[in-house]
Amino acid sequence: MSHSRPFNFRLWSALPLAAMAFLLLIDVPRVDFALAHLFYDPQNGFIGRHSAFLEDVLHDRAKQVVILLGLLAIAGFLASLLVPRLHPWRRPLGYLVLALGVSTAIVTPLKALTAVQCPWSLTEFGGVEPYAPLLGHHPYVDKPGRCWPGGHASAGFSLLALFFVLRDRRPRLARGALVGALALGGLFSLGRMLQGAHFLSHNLWTLLFDWMICLACYRLVLYRPVPEAEGTGAVEFSSS
Repeated sequence: MSHSRPFNFRLWSALPLAAMAFLLLIDVPRVDFALAHLFYDPQNGFIGRHSAFLEDVLHDRAKQVVILLGLLAIAGFLASLLVPRLHPWRRPLGYLVLALGVSTAIVTPLKALTAVQCPWSLTEFGGVEPYAPLLGHHPYVDKPGRCWPGGHASAGFSLLALFFVLRDRRPRLARGALVGALALGGLFSLGRMLQGAHFLSHNLWTLLFDWMICLACYRLVLYRPVPEAEGTGAVEFSSS
């Protein structure tokens, strides 16, 4: 396909930006704490804290699968530089490497910058650290938090890149990839919330960041508007 299907970039960037602003304005701690208390037992801690399935399978093994996908994308991109019959896939694979790489690479610097504590570290949930908001004063502690945004959620939500890779070639498959990435990111998020590793808002921020990164990379690398339709702002997800 020489041109991309129409996409309303203004709408699909404005919506997540508005959601970010909403998260900054509402009383996020009240919602986060109320939900976390559903998963917390004062006698035994978070209900999933010692779950072998959540830690070994849904956390470690699942993350390794996503890392493997990223490595395969890198290998495919390098192969597309050398193998002529793979040249048509050079740009999509390059996009996939870029979007997956940026989506996951921003997590560690943001964790260090924000120093937000995990739920399991807070006095409210049996820990020793005081709660500090995302934006506001953070009291000095021996071990600064490293829990915002959600790293494991990013492993799932970064696969939103598959939607953008496929939307111009295989629209129906792209919709499945979109649902799959949202479901996988949501599952990873829930698993870590059950363990006490993250609040809901941590994972929502991760979703919004990953969507914006995948969208921006798509606009820069893959999107090729039809000249007559450029600027119309039409959005279309159905198959052509």
